[in-house]
Amino acid sequence: MRQILGQRPLRFVFAANVISMLGSGMNSAAVAWYILEKTHSEMALGTFAVLQSVPAMLMLPFTGVIIDREDRRILVMWLDAVRAVIIITVAILAFRHRVQVWELYLMNTLVAAGFWMFWPTITALIQELTPEGQFVQSNTFLLAGVQGGWLIAGSLVGFMYNHIGLGGVLLIDVSTYVVSFLCYFAVRKGRHAVLRPRELRADLLAAETQFQRFWREMREGLHFLRDHRAVILLGISWALFLGAMVTGVVVTPSLSERTFHAGAVGYGWLNAGWGTGAFCSALYAPAIIALLGGRRSVAISMAVLSASVMFAAVSPWLPLAISFYFIMGSARGVGGVAMNTNLMEMVPQHLMGRVQNAFYFGGTFLQMMLALAVGTVAQHVSLVAGFAIMATVYGLSFVAASWPVEVPAVEEVGAVK
Repeated sequence: MRQILGQRPLRFVFAANVISMLGSGMNSAAVAWYILEKTHSEMALGTFAVLQSVPAMLMLPFTGVIIDREDRRILVMWLDAVRAVIIITVAILAFRHRVQVWELYLMNTLVAAGFWMFWPTITALIQELTPEGQFVQSNTFLLAGVQGGWLIAGSLVGFMYNHIGLGGVLLIDVSTYVVSFLCYFAVRKGRHAVLRPRELRADLLAAETQFQRFWREMREGLHFLRDHRAVILLGISWALFLGAMVTGVVVTPSLSERTFHAGAVGYGWLNAGWGTGAFCSALYAPAIIALLGGRRSVAISMAVLSASVMFAAVSPWLPLAISFYFIMGSARGVGGVAMNTNLMEMVPQHLMGRVQNAFYFGGTFLQMMLALAVGTVAQHVSLVAGFAIMATVYGLSFVAASWPVEVPAVEEVGAVK
């Protein structure tokens, strides 16, 4: 751990993520609660979740090439700057009491476009900056930063929303993007591209058009996945996990409102339970992964998530549901660190963006289907049935992570840009 914190670039990256996730978590929770207040409809929250997925379906097949080709630090800075401009525009409308639900949908869609490019980029940047053999530690700090921000955000929104309103929450989010931008600016100087393998002669590269180069690089990522079954199974488990986790925004506000009648404060406590569990998991995730191994840690985490989702849905008391959200967050933390670590160990740096995007594409498509299904079932059948769908998806993620397969080591890469 001390070796990771001794790396100045990684310290700035971790700090940026804590601050950025604080704002993003508050934004997501406040917008979801505002929409539920205005519409009283889980279907509206399902639409909110689906619109997070639409830009990803359009972008993810293509942005992986950009992530692997360009300086990842500069990409992250651009993403922070553009999202800050979008959010401050809506914050102004909210302060003037002129914001409409459709405008929040539009903001969410545009910000989500940046989000779906941000996470593959930041994971690839972490892999690039982390010393060999320290991936578990760096992913643990990354997760601690992300969940630390979400922990604070989940608590603050529940207790601050009634005092500062949607506009105040969005303004806080904008300020965190500014600080995050400055942190990434301090990571290093100049442009840094990832080294690529010595597989094509310079004269052949020069003869390619930009279009030909783009599609050749797309095929490189697909060919890598075709030849690495273990990576495919990890990707399936990741996609299922991601789809179920993001869909939680559809049912968690209703669990507080309809089951416990606790309003925004109860919603804040449920988010705080999840965030606290995930943050605390940073203390023991490395030990669990070292004891059980990466794939087994993922499998057990998915099984715990599946069971805890159902226990939370049928809990008779809010404190008990918060406890199960704590367990869910803890399992999310261990599973997330194990997934990211396995990926960094199996995928070469110059392919990381393309491989991740393939997984995110599958997870995003699943999220669209799940958000509609869970929202419809929660509103027209029962809230518990909506939670049961999510539990089933986590169970399928457990199956994919448990499937027996030989795990390859990352290939050595030559050194040409």
